[in-house]
Amino acid sequence: MKNNILIHLGLALLRIVPSAFMLTHGYPKFQNLISGNTDFPNPLGIGQAPTLFLTVIGEFICPILIIIGFKTRWAAVPTTITMLVAAIVVHGADPFGKKELALLYATIFIVVFLLGPGKYSVDKK
Repeated sequence: MKNNILIHLGLALLRIVPSAFMLTHGYPKFQNLISGNTDFPNPLGIGQAPTLFLTVIGEFICPILIIIGFKTRWAAVPTTITMLVAAIVVHGADPFGKKELALLYATIFIVVFLLGPGKYSVDKK
């Protein structure tokens, strides 16, 4: 029983803390998007505005869903993809230290996808 509580507490921390940290990257991009400032890198060649929009989904909208534990596994997918694009495409030619944070985030959100939100989430209520 006690071990089960610790597992679910660990899943909640794994889900909430990195997502809250991710919001610090996504919120400024969200502000730019809603203000109409779509000047943003375009590493995949789909356009600045669509790239910014997709990045806001991955770094702001989905982390909010992950924090509350709503559709957690689905929400972890865009966030993981966003971090993999940052690591592999944007920082692909950079030294490891430049891509390390994005890879760490990607790993965390892959684990969240695999393990789910735990019982301290909207999904489990």
